[in-house]
Amino acid sequence: MGTLTLRSPVMQRLSGVLIGAVFGMVFVAINAHDPLVPVVGTVLRWGAGLGLVSVIVMWFLAGRRTRGATATGEAGGDSRGGMFNRRYVVIVVLEAVALFGGIQVLRLLGWAPQAGVAWTALVVGVHFVALWPVWREVSILIPGIGLVALGLAGLVMVWTQAVEWVPFVSGVLSGLVLLAGSVFYARKELRALVPR
Repeated sequence: MGTLTLRSPVMQRLSGVLIGAVFGMVFVAINAHDPLVPVVGTVLRWGAGLGLVSVIVMWFLAGRRTRGATATGEAGGDSRGGMFNRRYVVIVVLEAVALFGGIQVLRLLGWAPQAGVAWTALVVGVHFVALWPVWREVSILIPGIGLVALGLAGLVMVWTQAVEWVPFVSGVLSGLVLLAGSVFYARKELRALVPR
């Protein structure tokens, strides 16, 4: 019997999708609070948790179906490291610098604390868009564009009377975009593994 390999192109793509689902659930869990009605926040957190669980289950099912597979062909980008190659690492490092440095700059400029949520969504979205040329996967480009739009919307809202809704728009909605994209693409990859 073969062994599970994360070097197969399918498992590398699904690992990227799983990472997106984890961050989506975290976005929802952290930001589903006031001014939302408590029951709505609870429903959103439970839904996000179920979305993450479904992606985890699909990841394991795909792993069983690809057991013993080898990394053939390019898994997007540089085949020497598959999807998680040097270019990926550079983009993630730049993302971390922009994320934490930008939040500090916003604080120093006196922006409302909610701006941090919008900035996070914007930076994560830009990171996904920047990964598209590396991975050549639509599964990362479409959610990336969604997060960029929600992050920019939140940054504009910081200067309005709707500032208290920034965590919902840039946090919860961004998390739901990530989760929806993750569930959709994980299901698509899993279905492609079913013999016809």
